Amino acid sequence: METQTLSKKSEEVFTETISGSEAIVRCLLEEGVDILYGYPGGAIMPVYDEMYKYQNTLHHVLTRHEQGAIHAAQGYARISGRVGVCIATSGPGATNLITGIADAQIDSTPLVCITGQVGSHLLGSDAFQETDIIGISTPVTKWNHQITKASEIPEVLAKAFFIANTGRPGPVLIDITKDAQFETFDFNYDKCTKVRSYKPVPDTDYETIEKAALLINQAKKPFLVWGQGVLLGEAETQLKEVVEKAGIPSAWTILGASAIPTDHPLNVGMVGMHGNYAPNKLTNECDVLIAVGMRFDDRVTGNLETYAKQAKIIHFEIDPAEIDKNVKTDVAVLGDAKKSLEKLLPLLEVKGYPEWVQQFKQLYAEEYEQVICRDLHPEKEGITMGEVLKEINTQTKGNAAIVSDVGQHQMIACRYANFNVTKSNITSGGLGTMGFALPAAIGAKMAAMDRDVIAIIGDGGYQMTIQELGTVFQQKLPVKIVVLNNEFLGMVRQWQQLFFDKRYASTEMTNPDFVTIAKGYHIAAKRVTERSELADSVKEMMEYQGAYFLEVCVKKEGNVFPMIPTGASVSDIRLK
Repeated sequence: METQTLSKKSEEVFTETISGSEAIVRCLLEEGVDILYGYPGGAIMPVYDEMYKYQNTLHHVLTRHEQGAIHAAQGYARISGRVGVCIATSGPGATNLITGIADAQIDSTPLVCITGQVGSHLLGSDAFQETDIIGISTPVTKWNHQITKASEIPEVLAKAFFIANTGRPGPVLIDITKDAQFETFDFNYDKCTKVRSYKPVPDTDYETIEKAALLINQAKKPFLVWGQGVLLGEAETQLKEVVEKAGIPSAWTILGASAIPTDHPLNVGMVGMHGNYAPNKLTNECDVLIAVGMRFDDRVTGNLETYAKQAKIIHFEIDPAEIDKNVKTDVAVLGDAKKSLEKLLPLLEVKGYPEWVQQFKQLYAEEYEQVICRDLHPEKEGITMGEVLKEINTQTKGNAAIVSDVGQHQMIACRYANFNVTKSNITSGGLGTMGFALPAAIGAKMAAMDRDVIAIIGDGGYQMTIQELGTVFQQKLPVKIVVLNNEFLGMVRQWQQLFFDKRYASTEMTNPDFVTIAKGYHIAAKRVTERSELADSVKEMMEYQGAYFLEVCVKKEGNVFPMIPTGASVSDIRLK
């Protein structure tokens, strides 16, 4: 370690004269960062040089692509609840982060992204690998800032971590010019606890909680839908207490999965385009709809003109911008979900709605007969995706973290995986990013080494970030990778079948030998083509001590039902 120059600015505050690049590393350590993901390059090289000196305390993970770095940081953040950190160089390095940044923004994932930039004297000159990443990232970040002086680094990075992880979380990007990385200054670090004009958690008006309780207590057919806000706010216990005391049938959005265990008697399933039949159908029959930490996404609501028009709407939400954005509310409870639910609980009457709950059970029976039974217990040839998830449930007992991409396999994983542990469903929700799952599983596993982490991926999305097998190998991560191979871009093909007269335009895949590729990365691998092989193969994968790749060749033209056609009402959900 280089000798530092110490100076005393006052009786209390000591500073050290260090470079901007070392200051960046020191700031990360001050924020408790122990793992970050990235890819080096010229404009960020001074920081990498400093990280080399701190490699015993700060573990940098070299991914094979910057997109892999940011998705890994997302996976880390989603399962740990901590800020994920990634780092890249200027130009293409920075722009390769944009998909992940946009994904994190819409899914409220706390990230701090650090990018290198050309020297400040070259800004605006179209220098080699210069890109206006601040301008590019502005629409998809919670906050961004460009540093051109080393002295700015401590204050800006402290602010970045505070903004990323408070209120409704999100991604922050800090762009740092190369000369600021070399420049020396007197370093001192103070964590940020407040930013002028930024109020992460709005004040809760207790009167709105009283109004919400009154509506719930008077309801004949209450229905609760929770989203990821419950997980982000660590309000799982409070939600469960509210649901059980009031006896309310409750459903979840994709990102809300696992807040309440799958087998809870009042957990009636998933809402949304490929959600369960009962909670979608009965949305338009409830008299009070309680939304907790969800944003009424179009995939949940279907046609807004017909969504829950008969119901009084109560919305528990931390972000004022989400109130009345899509669905007009009768009572809006602003604030932290955990604290709001804690205040609501004593105001609720102990109730039960046996006839109302029975309606959910009856519709579930219809869905089971027409869809679920065929997915999980097929009689015809061809392995179904549902069978694979059923076998994974058997082997993991619902305690694994499931990381999925986007598409048919994602919907099947969300529908059929058992979630007994919170923060167990890690997927790309709002943006629907193909290529998310493999690198996100890397980050998730590194954040939770004591848990089984299983990536469920389609053959299309898998090939978008397949190079991250190299990261799995280099980091010696015992992540389990399952590719459900139907040799199609399955969800697009399903739409082409249903709405475009089976014109399968550019959706059929000619795939490589996935098993050979995995073995080329020194990862144990196996292909399953027959139903009789499935159970033993999944068992072998789960018992294997290291990384394992399992390819399951599933039905080529299997479809995911139920389904709400685009633009249709949730009442129009189809079972076939």
